[in-house]
Amino acid sequence: MRALVIDDSRTMRRIVAGTLEGLGFETLQAEHGRDALDQLEAGAEVDLACIDWNMPVMDGLEFVTAVRANPAWRAITLMMVTTEAEHSQIVRALAAGAHEYLIKPFTPDAIRDKLDLLGLVPVEELA
Repeated sequence: MRALVIDDSRTMRRIVAGTLEGLGFETLQAEHGRDALDQLEAGAEVDLACIDWNMPVMDGLEFVTAVRANPAWRAITLMMVTTEAEHSQIVRALAAGAHEYLIKPFTPDAIRDKLDLLGLVPVEELA
């Protein structure tokens, strides 16, 4: 499985990517939503996108909306990974098409639990 980690913080991208790689994912990284869309438009195939909300150029909500507007990307699971903790923000992201929402700071187990809920943890990890 492949995941795209989208965050303007290089450190946060490394943390999320490292956690996903530990679960068996191959990872790609993008520093904002436009960078991520460019990668998808260039043919990058991913099963999961972990998306920060607050980024320059194109924020996470704009990215989710753009992905959901393209039928070719309908199979991508979208998970917000952000500091935005207000209930209204969570509702907006889910209404726009995000499948799950994880609030920073988080533990590696929290990412794993969310992926388990989404059916994205490799079977050997569940044993």
